[in-house]
Amino acid sequence: MLTLKDMREGQEAVIARVGGNGALRRRLLEMGLRSGVRIRIEKYAPLRDPLELVINAMHVSLRVEEAAKIEVDPVGQ
Repeated sequence: MLTLKDMREGQEAVIARVGGNGALRRRLLEMGLRSGVRIRIEKYAPLRDPLELVINAMHVSLRVEEAAKIEVDPVGQ
């Protein structure tokens, strides 16, 4: 399965599963990163960490290690 960190700039996907445990998982869910939600990768920082994504018209930044815990299904490929 593809993870959020494997996506390219401008690519869209639907979240399939949010991994992690404890406080990290709770924080991701509170930011709106839930199964079935459509997201788009806005851009990566120059060294590819962090990445910026758009979810429900909000811009959210995540570290690559956090993005690796989110499994997605690409849209439009």
